[in-house]
Amino acid sequence: MTHAAITGWGKCLPPAVLTNADLSTFLETDDEWIVSRTGMKERRVSHVPLGELAVVAASRALAAAGLDAAALDLVIVGSTMGDETAPNVASGVQLRLGAVNAAAMDLNTACTSFLYGLSTATAMIRTGVLKTALVIGGEVATPFLDWEDRNTAVLFGDGCGAVLLQATDREEGLLAEKLGCYADARGALDIRGVGGRFANRGIPYGYTRWIFDGPEIFKRAVIGMAQAGQDALARRGLAIGDVDLVIPHQANLRIIDAVGRRLGVDPARVFVNVHRYANMSAATVPVALVEALEEGRVQPGATLLLPAFGAGLTWCAHLVRWGTRTTPLGASAAELPPCAGTGLELVNELRGRRAGFAANARPQLEAAQDLFRS
Repeated sequence: MTHAAITGWGKCLPPAVLTNADLSTFLETDDEWIVSRTGMKERRVSHVPLGELAVVAASRALAAAGLDAAALDLVIVGSTMGDETAPNVASGVQLRLGAVNAAAMDLNTACTSFLYGLSTATAMIRTGVLKTALVIGGEVATPFLDWEDRNTAVLFGDGCGAVLLQATDREEGLLAEKLGCYADARGALDIRGVGGRFANRGIPYGYTRWIFDGPEIFKRAVIGMAQAGQDALARRGLAIGDVDLVIPHQANLRIIDAVGRRLGVDPARVFVNVHRYANMSAATVPVALVEALEEGRVQPGATLLLPAFGAGLTWCAHLVRWGTRTTPLGASAAELPPCAGTGLELVNELRGRRAGFAANARPQLEAAQDLFRS
């Protein structure tokens, strides 16, 4: 049987940091309030579009695998809010990488997008459609946040991660997965202002209102991630004790802890970096995987469990067996362009732009209150 081994990995985090103290300069909040509810201490704010983060993360994944971009058969970009709809983000990444032989597709299942992309690429490799695929999970959410809403503005950050998959006859890579969606509760997380249903109402693109039902999301996330993890393990006849490391979606530390308790896993075997980056949506799992490798938390032959949850409300868990190599074969020279501003300066610029939207489109916004009312 053909398997899809993970042979390369890379991440790209924009350099501008936004701390909890920065947020307290314009929101009624403080470090203790944010940390106690989310476990988050800081997050990144991108000065460039998602496509630029994706190219750097992808270049690093290719270098880690020792592979030229021309060898790629497929590029998948998983994201909630890409730079473009037509053409897609993946085609731009393909072009800039020089992956001239690769197909390109975007995939949106919100925070689970990277893992759904991992399932898609693995299935295509298993069935012989292709041999090599690049799966990217990234998000630049900060331009779409309502920075005056402390319940959501503190939660999200920007970043990108990528993995390189190659066909192999060794039993490596994705072993089993469980995918699902609580569509009956899709309204619990609703980003209003982005999408076709708002275009004919005169809403400026990027002016959003986030409907975020915290208790409902918490409940569904814990149940969905834990059950998916149990189902994926059962498909291979394994128990949680057989898992070397759980690398969950980094939505919120309280969710991560609750999922761990429900799975019955020792907290020492759960990887956490939510304090550094907050919720990067589709980027959280690949970035956490890269950092787990960098920190020596993934050993050759390790069994990994990757559960996630996102808007929709999508959920999943992926059981992965690591290969023999845990260090990159090479390094990439790809870097982001310099960033001239601090995280707070970038956010204050976004806040000013939002205020300008509101002033210039007041009649449209007043007429569309039904769309922006919870």
